Amino acid sequence: MDEKKQNPPPACTCIQDPYASLPPEMRPKPVQKIGNLRKVTCPVCGLNYWTNRKTDLCAACENKGARLPDTSQGA
Repeated sequence: MDEKKQNPPPACTCIQDPYASLPPEMRPKPVQKIGNLRKVTCPVCGLNYWTNRKTDLCAACENKGARLPDTSQGA
């Protein structure tokens, strides 16, 4: 009785990592959330920080009077 052990078929990688075929630089970055905090980059000075505020401006730039352009179109 020469029974060779058969290897199980490989698991589908699409379930494990749907972006496996993409190079690392093209894969989407995971969204990092800690409670209500979100990680943002200040568009004025480039500071990376965690905030729960709606604006992306850091407190220092906001205190200096920097403002983001208004993107809402009031009609």
